[in-house]
Amino acid sequence: MTDTAILAPALDPRSGDTPMPRARRQWGVALTALRRLLTDKEDTGQVFEIMGALNGDSTQRGYERLLTTPNGGRLAYERVELAPRLMDDAWLDSFPTGTVGAAYRDFVRSENLSAEGLAEISRQRRGAVELRHPYAWFGRRTRDAHDLWHILSGYHRDGLGEACLVAFSYAQTGSLGWAVIAVGAALKARKRGVKAIWQGYRRGAAAKWLLGEDYEKLMAEPLVDARRRLNITPATLYDAVPVGER
Repeated sequence: MTDTAILAPALDPRSGDTPMPRARRQWGVALTALRRLLTDKEDTGQVFEIMGALNGDSTQRGYERLLTTPNGGRLAYERVELAPRLMDDAWLDSFPTGTVGAAYRDFVRSENLSAEGLAEISRQRRGAVELRHPYAWFGRRTRDAHDLWHILSGYHRDGLGEACLVAFSYAQTGSLGWAVIAVGAALKARKRGVKAIWQGYRRGAAAKWLLGEDYEKLMAEPLVDARRRLNITPATLYDAVPVGER
């Protein structure tokens, strides 16, 4: 799950050869998709419907913030497409046990996930994701990092884990779609689940801005060290909920 929106040549975001669609919020579309998502958390396509309907200019703001970070200019210039890197089995197999990359590799393989699978769902739902534009690239990068954020945050793919990560993601991105999904999930959750979701938001707000990270370098870091450097605290309230209640 992440912001919709992948590769661009070196274009000025305001005068690229492929203009971005004008951001306009569509609450009816979002609420219909939210009802479907809360009925079936595996219906990932509804996430992209919600994000596309509500995110407004959050992707643009994220890209512009990236340019203010120490490595952001280089990352924006290089515009590495994250999904193909995360689909490179040889690269993933090169990471030793204990690293972020090894944890990611084990996670996606055990859950039968792939960055390309998520990307394909977003293409089916939101037509603008492949535009040759810097904002679109940044949106794809955000989307493709979703399962990496599972690893960094410590949230699993159960219903509560996804809800907590959604709240974490809202704090990180400011994307209204994440906020709506988090609130919807909280309304269905038990008291301890609501507290865990709220902690997810607070953890995301306290952490370093993950969208400014060089993910290729991050993958080689020991997971424990990466979490410490990024100020990602333990998910104590989520961890305290029995697996059967999540």
